[in-house]
Amino acid sequence: MDTRNNRHAHSLARGAIKPVIIAVLAVVAGLAIVSWFLIIKPHEDLMSTDSGGHPSTPVNVGQQQAAAPPVNVDALSINELLSEARKAMNEQRVLAPAGNNAFEFYLKVLQKQPGNQVAADALRETFPFAASNVEQVINQREFDEADREINLLAKVDPTNYTLTILRSKLDAQRKTLDEEQQKQLDQQHQAELAAQKAAADKAAAEKALADKAAADKAAQQQAVAAQQKAQAPQTRQASPAAATNQVASSNASAGGGETRDAIPISTISPRYPATALRNNQEGWVDVQYTVNADGSVSNISVTSAEPRHVFDNAAIDALRRAKFSPAMRNGTAIASQQQKRIEFRLSASQ
Repeated sequence: MDTRNNRHAHSLARGAIKPVIIAVLAVVAGLAIVSWFLIIKPHEDLMSTDSGGHPSTPVNVGQQQAAAPPVNVDALSINELLSEARKAMNEQRVLAPAGNNAFEFYLKVLQKQPGNQVAADALRETFPFAASNVEQVINQREFDEADREINLLAKVDPTNYTLTILRSKLDAQRKTLDEEQQKQLDQQHQAELAAQKAAADKAAAEKALADKAAADKAAQQQAVAAQQKAQAPQTRQASPAAATNQVASSNASAGGGETRDAIPISTISPRYPATALRNNQEGWVDVQYTVNADGSVSNISVTSAEPRHVFDNAAIDALRRAKFSPAMRNGTAIASQQQKRIEFRLSASQ
């Protein structure tokens, strides 16, 4: 009897527990549904756009062009600002260009509604990605743009240690650029100094060569003058009277016939070449010639001259005009060979 009563009591207890469990589950389900419609769904609808992604997730849009910035950002509503921010994220306009990027739209939302959770979450979640973009801008040495973007990040999280790192990298890159520019300036200055030195050395070398050439020319002229002074004085032609005396003194007594060499009976007066006069040139010519039995001159040839080919023609012409008393052998006139040096002196021609 007792056993049957206990079983009945347990059965009643189990029947009472089941409605309580069902009621609790129903309350939980109701709360979940209410939360979905009142909190979660509006939040997801607000975050989802044409691509349906989270506002903090960048989307690669390839060649898609960024939309033009709103005309009056301050006049946009919260929802319009969030829409512009999501559009900028989809187009990877996270921090740039200035005035038309996701960070500035989200910050404008927080200015109008400081507690807006969507904007705050998006800024917080996008911060590391944005910091990476700033580092790329620094590496590209766009320092002014990097400054602007770092200041924009500081408005989101001013105490974030990443900002300190970014500023340090920015300062280091600026210093590196300054050093490179200074090095280039130094190299350019050194190149200019080297070019100036090379030009000065070249000018000095050219001057030294010119001085040496002038000195050599002067020494050569002095040597020529000394050589000319050392040579035999200009041959003086015997006058006809002297020639007659010479003929008389050279008579031989063999058979009563006269024997002597040919002698000039007129002065050998060469004409000074005009070119030599203009150039102030002096010199001499050694000639060999034949005095014929009639006293005329033939077979004239130049054996030596200084300088060569300057006075040759004048010497030959002078001999052709000269008159000789032919050589005599036993009273008979004969042809004979003679050599003579004809000198040309400026003092004699003046």
